[in-house]
Amino acid sequence: MPREITAYSNTTVKRLRSLRDKKARKEEGLFLAEGLRIIAEARDSGRLPEIIMFSPEGARHPLAFEIIAATEAAGGDAVQTTPDILSKTSGKDNPQMLVAAYKQPATDLSSIDRTRAPLWFVAQSLRDPGNIGTILRTGDAVGAGGLILVDDSADPYSVEAARASMGAIFTQQVAKAPWSDFLAWLRSGEGQLVGTSLNTDQDYLSVTYLPPTFLLIGNEQQGLPQSYEEACDVLVKIPMAGRADSLNAAIAAAVMAFQVTASWRAS
Repeated sequence: MPREITAYSNTTVKRLRSLRDKKARKEEGLFLAEGLRIIAEARDSGRLPEIIMFSPEGARHPLAFEIIAATEAAGGDAVQTTPDILSKTSGKDNPQMLVAAYKQPATDLSSIDRTRAPLWFVAQSLRDPGNIGTILRTGDAVGAGGLILVDDSADPYSVEAARASMGAIFTQQVAKAPWSDFLAWLRSGEGQLVGTSLNTDQDYLSVTYLPPTFLLIGNEQQGLPQSYEEACDVLVKIPMAGRADSLNAAIAAAVMAFQVTASWRAS
């Protein structure tokens, strides 16, 4: 049976609240996910939480009840609490009815099997966790394998990134590496590195994309460094018809991903 917590000072409440902090996530090896949709996506992907916290209303939903029971059966901790404590845990004024903590998977390059999918995202120094989560969501939509974050990027396991991924944090692989390590890994096997850049006249619609394709997206403000562009097999531009010279990083990733996969269907 789930246990009940009504005190803010409870150690489990403090532990879950701490996971909003990157340092605590690293130390614990856990991250937070919120809401029935995302938690159900995790279950459907074979992942159950280490801890699941829920309101009485949340537990009444049949799917939530099923996941709570499965978590307990697998040895996880099921905790019923108040909406106010859920709000303090998630950091939202209007909290979801369920919050859960999951183990972080390995994020080294050796965990990536490039043959598992024809398309992968690579992002350089992304600062916005919302962009990271949105790219993961796009990756799930197009059947990509996952996202490789190079250099100093926002944490893909932050609450904001997990929320923006809409559950794709559980369906997409995530790896992190310095650029030099990623490039050495990429060149050790097959893979076409395609960079998005303003420093080319090659239209993204005119390119033959070869799987596995690695789509390289640059930093939100500065784009890709010149040396990174020079390492690409192909540089492409998404033409702008208005006053803007570029798209948001996550939107550019989505435009590119759907064009790459559409070109394969047409061939």
